[in-house]
Amino acid sequence: MGGYRGGFGGFGGGNQMQNLMKQAQKMQEEMQKAQADLEETEIEGSAGGGLVKVVMSAKKVVKSITVNPDAVDTEDITMLEDLIIAALNDGYAKADKLYNEKMGAFGGLGL
Repeated sequence: MGGYRGGFGGFGGGNQMQNLMKQAQKMQEEMQKAQADLEETEIEGSAGGGLVKVVMSAKKVVKSITVNPDAVDTEDITMLEDLIIAALNDGYAKADKLYNEKMGAFGGLGL
């Protein structure tokens, strides 16, 4: 009765698998570094010519909101609310762009 020879189809198979695992580990390390960079990078969104400014991480964690007193009109609070929303959306758009630039190289893979 003949014997079965399984495996990776030759002497180089195990070495190829080891190289593939090293490449995957390197890519994961690079992804983790890119994620950490995004957490540390600050983005500024603004509206109304700088009347309202928002600072957030590139992962969209808001760190501060600054409102110029000229933006405050007690008779028209809706305008101030709109400026805050516009500043947040500006920051989010910038964060999305930076995220796509940094993480796009990984083909949408997540951790």
